[in-house]
Amino acid sequence: MRPGEERPVEGGACAAVFEVELLKLRAAECIDEAAERLGALSRAIWSEPELAYEEHHAHDVLTRFFQSERPAASWVVQPHYQLVTAFRAEWGPPRGWAAPSPLHLGFLCEYDALPGIGHACGHNLIAEVGAAAALGVKGALESLPGPPLPVKVIVLGTPAEEDGGGKIDLIEAGAFKNLDVVFMAHPSQENAAYLPDVAEHDVTVKYYGKASHAAAYPWEGLNALDAAVLAYSNLSVLRQQMKPTWRVHGIIKNGGVKPNIIPSYSELIYYFRAPSMKELPVLTKKAEDCFRAAALATGCTVEIEGGAHDYYNVLPNKSLWKAYIENGKKLGIDFISEDAMLNGPSGSTDFGNVTFVVPGIHPYFYIGSNALNHTEQYTEAAGSQEAQFYTLRTAKALAMTALDVIFKPELLERIREDFKLKLQEEEFLNTVE
Repeated sequence: MRPGEERPVEGGACAAVFEVELLKLRAAECIDEAAERLGALSRAIWSEPELAYEEHHAHDVLTRFFQSERPAASWVVQPHYQLVTAFRAEWGPPRGWAAPSPLHLGFLCEYDALPGIGHACGHNLIAEVGAAAALGVKGALESLPGPPLPVKVIVLGTPAEEDGGGKIDLIEAGAFKNLDVVFMAHPSQENAAYLPDVAEHDVTVKYYGKASHAAAYPWEGLNALDAAVLAYSNLSVLRQQMKPTWRVHGIIKNGGVKPNIIPSYSELIYYFRAPSMKELPVLTKKAEDCFRAAALATGCTVEIEGGAHDYYNVLPNKSLWKAYIENGKKLGIDFISEDAMLNGPSGSTDFGNVTFVVPGIHPYFYIGSNALNHTEQYTEAAGSQEAQFYTLRTAKALAMTALDVIFKPELLERIREDFKLKLQEEEFLNTVE
């Protein structure tokens, strides 16, 4: 059975559908067979949390995982792929095998942690899901008789989601070129095929004033802390005129060194979020006006430095998420309603940038705990044995959906059409082609 073909046997299309379902069962079996190794992979990452761009242990654990796959040399592994802590593992037809242009399916792994509280966003489980789903698809395709299929399974290790945007670095380096569809899944408190993760821009704001003795001659100073406090207050007042879907949040990172010295320097870090890249500049302009107004009021000078990358909003791909829901329900996954999905709370992710260059799915999954992400309680849940059942079940649903993409050409065509339509809505089509 070839990608997109129906084998001419008795029963016609029904027989072809039946064969795809058998392949899905095989994918699930392969994931179950590797469950112990996958759990050990996740625990190894969870037990040694590392910050963005510093995930050396996680990188090594993951690359060794694919390098040790049996039979030997199943995966072609490229450690330190484009970034020091990124990697690429590829399985597919052997080199030199004459085949039409293969279908490239990407499975993404995240593995950076949060400062102070470790894997409180469960990125160890994201890495496990990506690896497990890729193993499932590989195992199912290997079970087919005949010559290899023109399909490549590619696993990308994508560091620095929490800070910096490793996927954006990889996009700029060309790592996502030629991928047809990408898959990953994120731990949460519920099962949702999609959540409207929003666009995000971060800034560092620096105020420069003039030091002076705060008691003897304060009039000689220019108070940079006052500028920071005014900026904070300006943004608080701005909230009255902000759209309900906008978010502004920040901290004062530096406010002086001693109470009797007028602070000559202060620093703030702020994140701005909006539902789309079209709205984000509007919010950013309003916020930056607040920062500049505080400088004017205090006589300080101000520098506003944008982050290295903006995180784009995640583009929904309804055809892809419907296929995922259909497969997930077969495994007993209970999804929230579409209304709850589209109107639920969300954050931001550099996977959003990926969805502007290749069709993709980024579902959320329950891990057996009601703890909230970015808390110590979620760190504990992400490392628990209970989370393993839900993580591997999600990996099976992703693998099954990938098999649908391989063997149902009409689905792949709808996925591509959804992708183009969403780009047109975002007015980004000319940017990415």
